[in-house]
Amino acid sequence: MLVESPPEQRAETAPAPTNRRAVRAFGLLLSVVLLVLVALASIAIGAKELSLGQVWHGLFEDSGTYGDVVVAERLSRTLLGLLAGAALGLAGAVLQALTRNPLADPGLLGINAGASAAVVTAITYFGVTSLTGYVWFAFFGAAAVGALVWFLGGSRGATPVRLALAGTAVSAALYGYLQAVMIMDEAALGKMRFWTVGSLASATNSTITQVLPFLLTGTVLALALARPLNAVAMGDDTAKALGANLNRTRVLSMLAATVLCGAATAACGPIVFVGLMVPHVVRSFTGPDLRWILPYAAILSPVLLLGADVIGRIVARPSELQVGIVTAILGGPVFIFLVRRRRTAQL
Repeated sequence: MLVESPPEQRAETAPAPTNRRAVRAFGLLLSVVLLVLVALASIAIGAKELSLGQVWHGLFEDSGTYGDVVVAERLSRTLLGLLAGAALGLAGAVLQALTRNPLADPGLLGINAGASAAVVTAITYFGVTSLTGYVWFAFFGAAAVGALVWFLGGSRGATPVRLALAGTAVSAALYGYLQAVMIMDEAALGKMRFWTVGSLASATNSTITQVLPFLLTGTVLALALARPLNAVAMGDDTAKALGANLNRTRVLSMLAATVLCGAATAACGPIVFVGLMVPHVVRSFTGPDLRWILPYAAILSPVLLLGADVIGRIVARPSELQVGIVTAILGGPVFIFLVRRRRTAQL
């Protein structure tokens, strides 16, 4: 026989979900504040440091001074870091939910490899040399590989394991092609060596304008998939019982991840570990609900990317260390820690 809780006990326990939502919302607000501070640091810190007054003057009272010019240049770099970081974080969170693997990242489905191979092809065989020229090759290369992986993974019958295996196989083949072309063509090697490690240094307003529509489309699509992905993350049988359309959710999730990661990779090159680290860390304090994971990932991933970019400028003055190298250095130990902790939890 069921025993109903006393009214006073129900009154004490009822506000708990509301309190948790309030804490999460407050944490989201703090994350926005942190993002603003890191963005200001990205504008102020570089080969030549600027004061907050100079940053303010350059942003709102442009008069053509040296400081104003530096602010204008760094502003494009910072905006691209904001957009690319949010895209990589969202793509990583979507893929982790889709594959039900908390250690998945956007490179799992070969999207980075597809973009890189397309850019190498454009430079070597079509003579494309400018970012505005090969950004489109990179994007469509990522989209084509995403579609190929979906087909090899079984199309409508695709499962998380099949998608992961197909993505790994396609990535290995494409990176082999990329290395072979770059070794045989020294000109391609020279032009690609900075792009392949991932960098924000070549950011321009034109680059941002070209990738912005794709990033906005992918962001809206990813956020709209929060509820269906919550169901998919609980397993196919449970998702079907909850009324989720598995095939449609997987197709749209693949599309969102491809658009987001493809556009980010096209603009800055393949940047690793951002899509892995941030969603995994966010999940530890938001829980598994993607309605919170996705917004947090979209805000905190640019914090990581811009923070890594600032570190790269500081440690190698007067030159700089590419942001892709810094995220790889930071992400390697974190990935090993996550894998070891996951293995320990399974024992």
